[in-house]
Amino acid sequence: MVNPRCIISLLYILYVALFQPAYGQNRYALLVGISDYPVYAEEKMNWSHIHGENDVALMQPILVKQGFSVLTLTGADANHKSITKALGNLSKKVRPRDIVYIHLSGHGQPVEDIDGDEVDGWDEAFVPYDARKCYSKGVYEGESHLLDDELNKYIEEARRRVGEQGIVYVVVDACHAGASYRGDAESDSVFFRGTGDGFSASEKSYTPRIDKRGHFRVASETGMAPVFVIEACRSYEVNTEIKENGQYCGPLTYYISRQLLTIPLSTDTKWIEQVRKMMDKDIRLTRQNMVVESSK
Repeated sequence: MVNPRCIISLLYILYVALFQPAYGQNRYALLVGISDYPVYAEEKMNWSHIHGENDVALMQPILVKQGFSVLTLTGADANHKSITKALGNLSKKVRPRDIVYIHLSGHGQPVEDIDGDEVDGWDEAFVPYDARKCYSKGVYEGESHLLDDELNKYIEEARRRVGEQGIVYVVVDACHAGASYRGDAESDSVFFRGTGDGFSASEKSYTPRIDKRGHFRVASETGMAPVFVIEACRSYEVNTEIKENGQYCGPLTYYISRQLLTIPLSTDTKWIEQVRKMMDKDIRLTRQNMVVESSK
């Protein structure tokens, strides 16, 4: 009779052989998730309740099993200072051939562009815990929004350090065109991540640019690692949470987690298109389309 402990040991050895790279790569992940934002006296400053922290709980054990060193920031710890500090530390410690995975789950918002680098006049921003919804001179002027320009600086630094034989993944399970609605009954509840209200000092109205492409090319330099930025929806679409196993989560996070349960993260990116196909088949997500920005 075979000893059950021997079977478990053999399965573990097989798992490690499959999921741990044989060529000495380190694996680093930063997972950020926010469900409840602070409540302010001015109602217009407040963000609706969502379930970004559930995404972190979903992804963390999967990545740990794949050998990742995982840092999580949730709730009040997912403020702008903590997120940028974690991104800065991550971009400094990675080495050639490493695999980097950055995951942001929360609200998103368009922010009026002030440096003129955006064609449509708006930056995209992830909303940390301490970022308020509206501009108010002398009260909140956008200092805690995590703009795409700022995020890209950390990503580019990581890409330079990781080099061409490594890879950087960035997942954004948010949106920049959402509404906020919750039904009376739990079974009828609908949660959207983001807002269609642009953050603007000049009170400029946000009009999204309609671009139906599902893939965009990211600039690259010689020696940089390839990068894949995976977004839950197009800029003019809403990102609708879905309910799985009794809990709400981001749809992009959920389908990524399904793929990574059996596929180790590596420089092979075929799994990304499988995530797209799975989301396309989900009738709950008929109003959104996954977007990939990559250097390949």
